[in-house]
Amino acid sequence: MKIIRVMGLFALGAALPGCVSVFEGTSQKISVVTNPPGASCVFERQGLKIGEIASTPSELKIRKSKYDITIKCNEPGFMEADYLNHSGVSAAIAANVAADIILTAGLSSIVDSADGADNQYDSVVNLSLVPVPAK
Repeated sequence: MKIIRVMGLFALGAALPGCVSVFEGTSQKISVVTNPPGASCVFERQGLKIGEIASTPSELKIRKSKYDITIKCNEPGFMEADYLNHSGVSAAIAANVAADIILTAGLSSIVDSADGADNQYDSVVNLSLVPVPAK
């Protein structure tokens, strides 16, 4: 009986830090590849600039959030290309919520949601820039 208690405590201790924040973190890298390469890109969330890439292909580390990101890329002689990167739910969240309700009464899910760790963006963005029409 004592072994079962010890194993139960061990399992509980191993599961408590099992929130998405610990396993996936609160930030993510997004790679941008354009055709043609060499475009500069600006990342915006809720109308505010959150970062930029000087020349593609490259990547930018962003903080996760429940809000979508708009990526706008420009290259001289080409029209601006933009991509709406939706903030989706992380794959780890379903298992986390079930364990969280049992082990922490929902507390770690609240933390994950508040810091954006339970969200995920497309990690690779490919954009084709269209040449400006000749006049």
